[in-house]
Parts: sequence; structure tokens; C-alpha cells
Amino acid sequence: MGRRTGRTRQDGVEQVVDLGMAELRPDPQRPTGVTLLVDGVPQSYVDRTDPTYLHFDYVRRIASVVDAVAPAGAPLRVLHLGGGALTLPRYVAATRPGSAQLVVERDAALVELVGRTLPLPAGHDVRIRVGHARDVVDWLADGPFDLVVGDVYRGARLAGGVGTASFATGLRRILAPDGVYTLNVTDLPPLVLSRVQAATLRAAYGDVCVVAARTMLRGRRYGNVVLAAAAAAGRLPVDRLVRAALRDPVPGIVLHGPSLDDFTAHTHPSPD
Repeated sequence: MGRRTGRTRQDGVEQVVDLGMAELRPDPQRPTGVTLLVDGVPQSYVDRTDPTYLHFDYVRRIASVVDAVAPAGAPLRVLHLGGGALTLPRYVAATRPGSAQLVVERDAALVELVGRTLPLPAGHDVRIRVGHARDVVDWLADGPFDLVVGDVYRGARLAGGVGTASFATGLRRILAPDGVYTLNVTDLPPLVLSRVQAATLRAAYGDVCVVAARTMLRGRRYGNVVLAAAAAAGRLPVDRLVRAALRDPVPGIVLHGPSLDDFTAHTHPSPD
């Protein structure tokens, strides 16, 4: 399960994990909040007492997809590619009791650290499988999943193989006919990676949209872009995503249809 070499400090916990140095840093502004960093890069934020509190705006945008894909409170079958501190599995368990969730996380030592210091609440149905996201998806017999969440990073870089055309197409095998795949992309102006990922998903799915902060889509800063894709045309709850983006403390924009055409113009899907 990796090395437990580390130390508990007054201001948090540091431990060497399989893919770097993990730190659990308390939030000085919120006594119950903890940020997980790996090699100094923030990966997750967890409120120990309120799993519905989502600190990062991109996590709230993914959560807006979770909220919109089915009636409120209805349980879902969810596959999480990338675990971190399990922020989104906690959110799904709290807002959709009875959901069956599978988390794929590459770093076994990180899984042990999070399980020991930030345990999941009692009564959850969350399984964790250690492995590479692409390998697990290729061999996975589970499914169909109502929702697949892709947030697979090594530091600030998207994990290799997850952003390719074949991976996007292969996910359809384990998605329910009306299932949705949502992907977090970290990018910087002029958003080349986000445009390529949007084009990649459009080549594999019948309905795709992009959600991000206004300042992000206007090319003003480094940050996160969230994509959502469904196999069936017209399946995405775009109106609900638009309303959620407008209500967010960091207002967002949803690109869909003609606006997404403009965003992906002259962009080709990612090759293998």
C-alpha cells in the first residue's frame, strides 16, 4: 500500500505517497475544511462535516452535472476516474443516497492516507480500485454506469491515454444508453487542450457541452474547463447546466451547439 513515511504537523499532515509528497492542509478560514496537495499542487478539498460544500469552482461545475443528469435524490451508478480525497464520491453519497460508486485511483499510498485521515461516512457504497484509469476501463466488466467522472491528473497534467479518441470511444461500452461522461481539463490560454478534448468527445458522442468560468473562456487565466458528453443527441440537460453556471459564485458559461462549433473550429480529435 505504499510508504507511510511522513509526519503530522500542527498545520496538517505530510506523507510520501507513490506519486510524490502528499499534504493535508487545514483551511484557516474554515475549521472543518482540508485541502489535499500532491507535490504542492492542490488536488482536492474536503469539508469533514459537510460533503456538499465544494470549494473549487470546477468541482461545483462537475457537481452541477451530477445534479442535472437524474431527478433530485435518485441513486446513480457512478465511475470516478481519479480519486484524490474523494470529494465527489462524498457529494454523490450525500445528495443521492443509495448510489453505487467505483473509484479508480492510481496511487495506493494516497488511498491509504485518505482512508485513514479523511474516512468516508458510514453507510456509503463506494468501492476503490487501485490502478491506471485506462487499464481499468479496458478490463472493466462493471456497468452500465449512469455517470463517468474523469479527473485523472499527475500533478497539473492530464494523465496519459485518458484524453485520446480511443479512450473516449471505449467509455461508451460501460455507459448506460443515456449515460453521461464528464471530464475536467486543466488548461491555459489559448485553451488548446480544451478545444482538442471537446473535438475528441464530439467525434465519439452525440451531445457535448463545455462549462467554464467566463474569464477562463475569454482566455484571461489558467484554470479548469469541464466537458460533458452523452451518447444520445439532446441528452445533456443544457438548460439546467446554464442556470447552475450563472448562479455559481464564479459565474460560468456553457458552450453548446453553435457556440461549441466556434470553440472547436479547425480543431482535430486527439490521436492515440
